[in-house]
Amino acid sequence: MTSVILAAGLGSRYGGLKQIDPVGRHGEFIIDYSVYDSIRAGFDKIVFIIKEENLESFEETIGSRIKGNVKIEYAFQNSLDLPDGFSCPADRVKPWGTAHALRACRNIVDDKFIIFNADDFYGRETFENMFKCLSDVNSKLFAMPGYTLANTLSENGHVARGVCVTENDMITNIREIKKIMRIDGVTKYETENGEWADIDENSPVSMNFWGFTPDIFQYVDTGFANFLRNPKTDLIKDEYYIPNVIDEGVKANAFDCKVIHTPAKWMGVTYRTDKPDFEKFLNDKIDAGEYPENLWG
Repeated sequence: MTSVILAAGLGSRYGGLKQIDPVGRHGEFIIDYSVYDSIRAGFDKIVFIIKEENLESFEETIGSRIKGNVKIEYAFQNSLDLPDGFSCPADRVKPWGTAHALRACRNIVDDKFIIFNADDFYGRETFENMFKCLSDVNSKLFAMPGYTLANTLSENGHVARGVCVTENDMITNIREIKKIMRIDGVTKYETENGEWADIDENSPVSMNFWGFTPDIFQYVDTGFANFLRNPKTDLIKDEYYIPNVIDEGVKANAFDCKVIHTPAKWMGVTYRTDKPDFEKFLNDKIDAGEYPENLWG
């Protein structure tokens, strides 16, 4: 089975791949730990979705460290890569979103796979649980690890999350909320009109970690084409996300998506000020023997 990593945004967020801040004791990035956890969970191929112009820098940093440990392939997210009959507006600067990034590996991935963010730390248990879960996944059933919203917030600013409504551990609704944060001790989200409203911090949320079969690509193509032809879509700035694909699919009864609940606390470096807490979290795991001090030896 394959582990697909959404890494096309790394260069833009960090000002170049070579400037990614190391978090491990031997210069490891967060993505290194996800690759390591993927391999020991049983995934035998890694596909990195990146920008083609970042290939050399990516291979020099991340690729060179893991080469020889697992089969590696690259897929390139290109804003010009659109369904037949569509073209990219000349003024479009933003990427088309995570569903478009997922679509970029449609000609490379031909078996069951997981897909997740390069700059989030999910932990060993999440990868192991999803590997086991994929054995039961079929063309009409996908899966995602469900985190509790309260366990995924940053103390240093707002975060984006896919907030789910479930029934019998199946998603009935999911929406991408771009700004969620605690304000005066209360968890709130920013509405479309710019106001802040309360949100239940016990809600299950997606951390953009999914378990799919290759059948997902047909739903992505159909949904993305509908997104592009929708007159309400702003073709200059709007993006199409994986949660959009899931929400549309479950509502149309095209497939189901199972939530694998996890009590884990999400860790990441959304903001520079998150880094000290993350490094302490990681060092505690290294000291406890969960990870080797030198990840790649």
